[in-house]
Amino acid sequence: MQVTEAVREAVLANGFDCRIVTAENRSEMEKGLSAGPCDIVWSCLYFFSEREDIIGIPPDAVWVADVLDELHIPYIGPSAQTMKDLIGKFDTHEILSAAGVRVPRHVLCPPARPEDISFFPAFVKPNGESRSVGINENSVAETPEALAAQIRFIREELQQAALVEEYLPGREYTVMVIGNGKKREILPGRVTVDEKYYGKYPVLRSDLRGVGLTCVSIPQEHQEEAAQLAGKACDALRCDDHVRIDMREGADGRLRIMEVNGIPGLKPVKSWSPQIYSLYHPVGDPYTALIGKIVTCAWERANEK
Repeated sequence: MQVTEAVREAVLANGFDCRIVTAENRSEMEKGLSAGPCDIVWSCLYFFSEREDIIGIPPDAVWVADVLDELHIPYIGPSAQTMKDLIGKFDTHEILSAAGVRVPRHVLCPPARPEDISFFPAFVKPNGESRSVGINENSVAETPEALAAQIRFIREELQQAALVEEYLPGREYTVMVIGNGKKREILPGRVTVDEKYYGKYPVLRSDLRGVGLTCVSIPQEHQEEAAQLAGKACDALRCDDHVRIDMREGADGRLRIMEVNGIPGLKPVKSWSPQIYSLYHPVGDPYTALIGKIVTCAWERANEK
């Protein structure tokens, strides 16, 4: 709620009116939206769920963007279909691969079986999570046995399929994309962590996020490559307003996209999007400027339709 309040204050500082609606289901959301004026919505939820610790994508999920489309209310961020494509990392990879955008080799288990995987070391992660949920020291599997064990862990602990990728051994990057069309701005960042916090592999585990251990800086290498790759990914996935794209160097030294986040974190200072924006726009109040640009660009896009 502190983040929501910070976003609201930044929206107000940009000259827009703003009110917060809290809801745990569709009926509460509709009641809250109808309680006052509503020209555009900025949701911090993909869908309504009983769980707070994981995303999980239950089969009966009520997606917020679907409801807003039904109500004919514009919203900030990617469309309902794009949101679903982004949450399912396998679907993201498939769309990007078909569009000629570099991603790791990847297999979804199930339907594939652990014994069908032929590339090692392999990186194993939940197909429908964010914030590194489900990522730990065992995520890099060197043997078929280790791979099967990690797939079983994801199925049992997180109740979802595992996305198995070729392990990318190089440096990690994250790219923020804000705005649309000619006003789209692509800002690459290099993500680093002190090596003493890593295990055998430099894996960004969930316990390394949100505690000040990660550092984001303007890249000295791959800046143009990262920007081009992010732009192509946004075009292929039809992303709007604000997304963040994580990438990493493969064994060949070229970047590949690991994930596209449709609702990037917006904690002042701590989240990667505000950090990146402040690196490229250090004058004044970068956080208020970032929120203002996202809202303004989304408003202009919504009113062009």
